[in-house]
Amino acid sequence: MAEQPKFNPGLSLAGAVDLEALKHKVDAEAGEAGGAPAAGGYVIDTDESTFQAMVQTSATFPILLLLWVTNDDRCFDVARKLGDAVNKLEGKIQLSRIDIAKSPTIAQALQAQGAPAIYGLVGGRPMPIMQGVPSDAEMEQITGTLIPQIIQMAQQAGVTGTAPYQEAGAASEGADAAAGKSAEEQIPPEHQKAHQLAQEGDYAGAAVEYAKLMEADPNDARAAREHAKALLLARSAEADVRTVRAAAADNPDDVEAQLAVADIDMIGGQIEDAFSRLLDFLAGHKADVEPVRKRLLEYFAIPAADDARVARARRRLATLMY
Repeated sequence: MAEQPKFNPGLSLAGAVDLEALKHKVDAEAGEAGGAPAAGGYVIDTDESTFQAMVQTSATFPILLLLWVTNDDRCFDVARKLGDAVNKLEGKIQLSRIDIAKSPTIAQALQAQGAPAIYGLVGGRPMPIMQGVPSDAEMEQITGTLIPQIIQMAQQAGVTGTAPYQEAGAASEGADAAAGKSAEEQIPPEHQKAHQLAQEGDYAGAAVEYAKLMEADPNDARAAREHAKALLLARSAEADVRTVRAAAADNPDDVEAQLAVADIDMIGGQIEDAFSRLLDFLAGHKADVEPVRKRLLEYFAIPAADDARVARARRRLATLMY
């Protein structure tokens, strides 16, 4: 598989998008009648702010990339067929759709010459599959043969996780957490520095800034959440998933090995897996209660405050500790 092209936000894609797209422009929004199919299930939409986080989740489960233009009707049937094929596989692979008109630097990074274009993505490494509108026979080969091959390739590389299911229109949970995106519309002014550092990939620096915000206001739930995300990515964003999972399997009594693989689960959006892994470990290793408790408290800050998974995990943690 080819080496991953370096993502460089400073590049321009001027002239690379097929001008034929202008003849196929549709005004309807995604999901509207006559518009592009909406995201949902195991189909997400990715842009320049979430691209790197999405690439990181490909270390947990394989991803099919579709570079398209959301108002170009030539792309609609491709997106629909790929989405249907991926959703039938129930999380064995995720479809990430990228509008290159809105995120041209991603197309430049992948050396795409226009839309649609299709890639496989495993462990952060892209594999070109198709450039241009596929024929019916080519689409059948992609959905019937190539997608299963990508899944098999991922499994052989130790990338065996399951993509999270999303309601229609929802963003990817794992990518959203890793990128530090939030449901709030505005970034508070006092959070701007920390937020910018996280967007630039300086997660350690972002964690320091968020810690300052937490010290200034212990009730700043947003700072606590973003601080936990930044710590997670500072530790494990560049980890080799296959190596981490192998180390955890080979060292079931090693708390650091179990903490490391739980980080991988969290980055990939496998939140309940991460909780259960550490709680199960703690049940048989009471001497390691403090590092496990500390890591779980970080994790608990990441989902919504009313997330049922957090409530269940908190109750079990309390039971195991006392």
